[in-house]
Amino acid sequence: MERERFGSRLGFIFVSAGCAIGIGNVWKFPYMCGEFGGAAFILIYLIFLLIMGIPVLVCEFAVGRGSQKSVAGSFEVLEQEGTRWHVGKWIGVVGSYLLMMFYTTVGGWLLYYCYRSIKGEFAGASAEEVGDGFTNMLANVPTMIFWTALVTVLGFAVCYFGIQNGIERVTKIMMSALLIIMVALAVHSVFMDGAGEGIRFYLVPDFKKMMEIGLGNVVFAAMSQAFFTLSIGIGAMLIFGSYIGKEQRLTGEALSITALDTLVALMAGFIIIPSCFAYGIQPDAGPSLIFITIPNIFAQMPGGRVWGALFFLFLTFAAFSTLVAVFENIISFGMDMFGWRRNKSVAVNVVAIIILSMPCVLGFNVLSGAAPLGAGSTIMDLEDFIVSNNLLPLGSLGYVWFCSRKNGWGWDNFIREANEGRGIRFPSGLRFYMAYMLPAIIAVIYLKGYYDKFVSLGTAALTLWMAAAVLFLGFVIYCAGGKAKE
Repeated sequence: MERERFGSRLGFIFVSAGCAIGIGNVWKFPYMCGEFGGAAFILIYLIFLLIMGIPVLVCEFAVGRGSQKSVAGSFEVLEQEGTRWHVGKWIGVVGSYLLMMFYTTVGGWLLYYCYRSIKGEFAGASAEEVGDGFTNMLANVPTMIFWTALVTVLGFAVCYFGIQNGIERVTKIMMSALLIIMVALAVHSVFMDGAGEGIRFYLVPDFKKMMEIGLGNVVFAAMSQAFFTLSIGIGAMLIFGSYIGKEQRLTGEALSITALDTLVALMAGFIIIPSCFAYGIQPDAGPSLIFITIPNIFAQMPGGRVWGALFFLFLTFAAFSTLVAVFENIISFGMDMFGWRRNKSVAVNVVAIIILSMPCVLGFNVLSGAAPLGAGSTIMDLEDFIVSNNLLPLGSLGYVWFCSRKNGWGWDNFIREANEGRGIRFPSGLRFYMAYMLPAIIAVIYLKGYYDKFVSLGTAALTLWMAAAVLFLGFVIYCAGGKAKE
């Protein structure tokens, strides 16, 4: 079966950027900028995007284009005989399914809130009514199931029509609309009375605050955000590398996608933070910012019904573009591993994802007593932790090693693939950095993430979870083992 192709370079960039652009850009990035020193944090974040995010992204694209397969089959095509790199494909397969087990729930929330905003339910509502609305939604099992299932069916429906007629066409429309809505919301936000203080909070470096927090903490926060923002490590980007031709070098493509992802993150800050300051509300992180704080602002704002509907439409597009991209990765598993046709893989996986999403959906109501990561945690927190704190960094570590080690694909093969075509070359002199320094940075992020997560639970819990971290890391080292046959 001939491999599908994107119809245009713009389509590839929009779809890949859509995968990277998600709700984390909207509520996490602006909050972290404010918490960790504004413009100083942004500068450090951009540096880490260049030295970490882009190299791993180029590795994923190169493996995809070189193998013409998804993560489910790419290692088998490129690895040397006698090695075990193919075992690492399960990080991508499991990670993609696990990500969609909770991301569909959040996508359903956003679609529901977009619907509520268009209906005008937040217009004139009190703060208590807005807060109760979010709580009631979480407790309402039929509502949660319906919107989760709806966003899942819509996402797979787009994928059913293939790369050019489905994903590329819809994503071009969504991303164009997202950028237009984003600019309109940002302009409206920065010209509000009292917004100037929020802009200063967001953009003016606060080195005193950085020193109070600790320079090391700020650097680590910027490093972590740069690493996770591009959705690298589970093959979600690799699949799109397999759908492009050899006309363009991959470094330029990675830079374009990273720039678009960063633009959306920065613009989200201009939308949210000045609005919060204009209405005397400190920006916060997590679901409360999006589903309680922001609706309260629109409830007080002149024309709030229109601006609120646009805001949640913007968020829905951001989430839906990620859903569609990862759904395509999941569909490709059945096609590459079992030889299924696209329509069969879509049919099987739409049912599978809806069923697999139920633990997360029920974790806010029927199974709300479960606290897998300590008091106050939910099933969604556990699923997110496994993906964000484990599979993304470990998968990225695997790609970097695979492209730089002699018993992997090999540096020469990687450089040849990455630099085929026109555009910016990937520096061939970075082999030592890619083989040793970047893996060390990723390992530090991974282990420190575990430490920060469980240190508050006591010595016994921390020891147990750190042992689990070492075991997960050992799995990646095992995959990287094996001696190539002569």
